[in-house]
Amino acid sequence: MRDARTPETRGGFTLIEILLSMALAALVLVALNTFIFAMGELWGKNSDVRLFDQHVRAVTRYLQDEIRTAALPPSGVPNSNPIGVQEVKPTNGPSDNLVTFTLLSGSRILNWPDRPLPEVVCSLQVREGQGLFLLWHSDLEMHFNDDPPRETLVTPYVAAMKYDYFDADLNHWTTETLLRKDAGGNPVAPQRLRLEFSYGKLKRETFVNLPTVPQGVPNPW
Repeated sequence: MRDARTPETRGGFTLIEILLSMALAALVLVALNTFIFAMGELWGKNSDVRLFDQHVRAVTRYLQDEIRTAALPPSGVPNSNPIGVQEVKPTNGPSDNLVTFTLLSGSRILNWPDRPLPEVVCSLQVREGQGLFLLWHSDLEMHFNDDPPRETLVTPYVAAMKYDYFDADLNHWTTETLLRKDAGGNPVAPQRLRLEFSYGKLKRETFVNLPTVPQGVPNPW
């Protein structure tokens, strides 16, 4: 005969085991919620930094892609400098020597009042307290030489644009706040643009290369 005090099988958890399991699950949930809230607070605190860095990268990539496009054939011919310096008269303000390039197919950020035209001449200008502007109009417009170019704000966060010149003999870069001039007093296009971004206490600096067209580049046309 079996002892009545000895259970044959255990049909479930005891009350103490259930309470212990619930307590452990509660501790895990509290720890998990604390971690999630801490990460959310940290993510929120750094959101300005991340968004600013993304903006800086996007603007730099856009300018580099457009300038690289301007250096490709048929715009860029062998041994030429497709990115140069031209005197430009904005809508407001005096004439200024600006880094200029031509986009044969235009640009995706240009807002035309009518249908887009090809052969768009673009210039870059930084205005104090306003940001980086793209000044542009098509060489095919009837009053190209008389009317000021249209203006598009690329970013309000570029505080300055400097010009880097490379000395091949000395293998050395020199940064200028103004465009360098040759012996005849003509402005010289740099090899690189140095963009200084600013947003509150956040500061970033990026570079945009101004390519030349090497000898022997085939013309697809």
